[in-house]
Amino acid sequence: MKLWVPSSALAHKIEITSTNVQRGDVIQIGGQPCRVADLFQLPGGAKRLRFESGELLTMHSRTRLIALRTQRGGEHFRGFSPSRNRR
Repeated sequence: MKLWVPSSALAHKIEITSTNVQRGDVIQIGGQPCRVADLFQLPGGAKRLRFESGELLTMHSRTRLIALRTQRGGEHFRGFSPSRNRR
């Protein structure tokens, strides 16, 4: 998979769990970047991630991973607002 971020998008490393993982997140597994294509809810708060490559990964409720998430145009990451942080 080729990692390409449009020039109008910003990419940030974030910690993800089964509660906040999103389609489009890029997770590095075994040195290879894998983009989440689909999510399936499992019992006990777990989620099964399907990557664009077709591979599957199960995130249990206590799993924590680092992912690359892109931000486009006027979107803001949760907890960050440029206007609120200016003084």
